Amino acid sequence: MNNLYKILKRYSFFLTALLILIIIFFINPYVAFNTFESAKSNFLQMLMVLPPIMILLGLMDVWVPRKTLMKYMGDNSGALGVFFAMLIGSLAAGPMYAAFPFTAVLIKKGVKFSNIIIFMNAWCVTKISTLLFEISSLGYEFTLIRLIIDIPGVILMGYIVNYFMDDYSLKKLYNEK
Repeated sequence: MNNLYKILKRYSFFLTALLILIIIFFINPYVAFNTFESAKSNFLQMLMVLPPIMILLGLMDVWVPRKTLMKYMGDNSGALGVFFAMLIGSLAAGPMYAAFPFTAVLIKKGVKFSNIIIFMNAWCVTKISTLLFEISSLGYEFTLIRLIIDIPGVILMGYIVNYFMDDYSLKKLYNEK
């Protein structure tokens, strides 16, 4: 019974969403079918993106020693850690949900928390593949001004989030991975 409770608690969001979808089906089947089709499309897209990322993560986990990541992105990495976090996030490809498994590996390897937040923000804001599209659509001037604002913002956000994380939460996060 305890295991059933844990499973229900773990999947409570999914089960609630499923229940709402069933209710919507009885009210308006067209909306329910469109919602299901959208969810199916997103799931298939995720299946195409995640396997290559998982392979790369596995290789990184094996090939890049913890000591190396600690040296270049750990607590004492300074500006070099920020640079590497920005670089890796900017070179990334794929949607944001693909960054989360990568983030788990960074936590496991002991990367400084502010650098992890910088990496995740860079993935969202300064991704080179997105920048090329933005330049062609909105122009160089717009993209350059946005980057001048966003790059310091990404770095600042990493330090602000790190500042507001209490020691207990950080220790728990790093000890669980």
